[in-house]
Amino acid sequence: MRPVALSPTHREDALDALGSTQLDVLVIGGGVVGGGAALDAATRGLTVGLVEARDFASGTSSRSSKLIHGGLRYLEMLDFRLVAEALGERGLLIDKLAPHLVKPVPFLYPLTHRVWERFYAGSGVALYDSMALLSGRSRGVPHHRHLTRTGARRIMPALRKDALVGALHYYDGQVDDARHTMFLSRTAAAYGAHVASRTRVIDLLREGGRVVGARVTDLESGREIDVHARQVVNATGVWTDETQSFAGERGQFNVRASKGIHLVVPRDRIRGESGLILRTEKSVLFVIPWGRHWIIGTTDTDWSLSKDHPAASAKDIEYLLEHVNRVLVEPLVPEDVEGVYAGLRPLLAGEDEATSKLSREHAVSTSVPGLVVIAGGKYTTYRIMAKDAIDAAVQQMSSLLDRRVPACVTDDIPLLGADGYAALWNRRHSLAETHGLGVGRIEHLLNRFGTLATEVLELIPERPDLAEPLGGADDYLRAEVVYGVTHEGARHLDDILARRTRISIETFHRGTECAEEAAGLMAEALGWSDAHREREVDHYLKRVEAERESQTMPDDETADAARMGAPDVVPVGHL
Repeated sequence: MRPVALSPTHREDALDALGSTQLDVLVIGGGVVGGGAALDAATRGLTVGLVEARDFASGTSSRSSKLIHGGLRYLEMLDFRLVAEALGERGLLIDKLAPHLVKPVPFLYPLTHRVWERFYAGSGVALYDSMALLSGRSRGVPHHRHLTRTGARRIMPALRKDALVGALHYYDGQVDDARHTMFLSRTAAAYGAHVASRTRVIDLLREGGRVVGARVTDLESGREIDVHARQVVNATGVWTDETQSFAGERGQFNVRASKGIHLVVPRDRIRGESGLILRTEKSVLFVIPWGRHWIIGTTDTDWSLSKDHPAASAKDIEYLLEHVNRVLVEPLVPEDVEGVYAGLRPLLAGEDEATSKLSREHAVSTSVPGLVVIAGGKYTTYRIMAKDAIDAAVQQMSSLLDRRVPACVTDDIPLLGADGYAALWNRRHSLAETHGLGVGRIEHLLNRFGTLATEVLELIPERPDLAEPLGGADDYLRAEVVYGVTHEGARHLDDILARRTRISIETFHRGTECAEEAAGLMAEALGWSDAHREREVDHYLKRVEAERESQTMPDDETADAARMGAPDVVPVGHL
């Protein structure tokens, strides 16, 4: 499939098409499920639109634990179907759909009791590996093994001797969630979907009792567009209930927001070569390798405040540090924390405590003609969720079409950048020599762009300065900022520093030291005036200031108030 650039011109063309085309399917929400649904529908030959009020993955889909996993702890809950389904998706993503973005990642599971725990936990991990094979797809990761305490501490010297008597060593998958989600939307566009970010739904169009499209506002220009579609898919995650309210009905289920926060610390603060999975009194805690960093998370607490920018409080941060320090030889202190991010999980909320057990599952509602609602679920199973949503949409509109719609084919559709990735990886040394860059730099590009890394490199001959690293964030080239605008749909400085790159969580300054330089590069590509560029920088600095202040607050209410002190660069309004 030939790549399509999500350029400023492409966005304008998409908006024009949304206003003039009778769509088969309009997807609301540019998160992982919305992007997956747009790709699913487009690859069935349907005419598709995808609109997102902010940036691709700007909500939950950029703030996960960045794991593609079966959910080892769900085995204890006897939720075998969910685990098997997720493990099958893990193997598919690693081996076929997105090998450039999804990689195996090792974990140690420390054992604290002799004999019985090794048998109990070992049986669980063995079942986990076996279910991956029985899924009918490649396991995608190495097999687990048992370790003594000495063997475990050889891999993770950071572990205290009294924190374990032995360990299990197993693998799961890891993903840069924001980039993967963006690639879904970009791949959908390559298959013909009309994709537009910063485009907010302000109402649903009705004919009688049927939904027949949506009225949207281009937040960049204020232009309003009526988008007509045979089916509308509501894939707005924690905003599901608000979007559903446009239909004038309560819907078949409610979505509850649960906050999870993560800390990012430098790699040298925890000595070791493997991630950790630790039991807590409430759930589990992950310590996850992330390039030159570790990600530590997560929490799981009810959140009823602003869904736009969930805030991490000092209490949240203290909770994670306290629990991880129980097993570390050299405890972490707050000054070790480079980045903090908070996200909201969209959990299905039942009418009573019993039905709330559905929270990690997903559900599809078709209670309003012309409208499909998909909610719940987990990141790993986004493709299954998207398939179920489009299956429901196809079934609803079958009488409106004069043709049979094919079944889902996304299990056989690699994302852009995946085809030829292994061959290009094998050529990384020659690529480095050709372009005058280090091999490590080429590997970095290949693991962020796949074979589209060649498009990034093609920017450099005419602009040699783009081969230089970004000041204050030398993991990233200046070319990556420009490419994020010209090919990946970035519209604002926040899009680049928080999602196209992860500078906002990977540096102690959180992007403030490279904001001016990045904004200057974006200004050239987007035609910003000096005043516009200064506004972008000022907004970003205020965002970081508000986040830092929120993280000193004692509870959710005061943290939320502090974070909301920095307004959106493009006001979205309320659904």
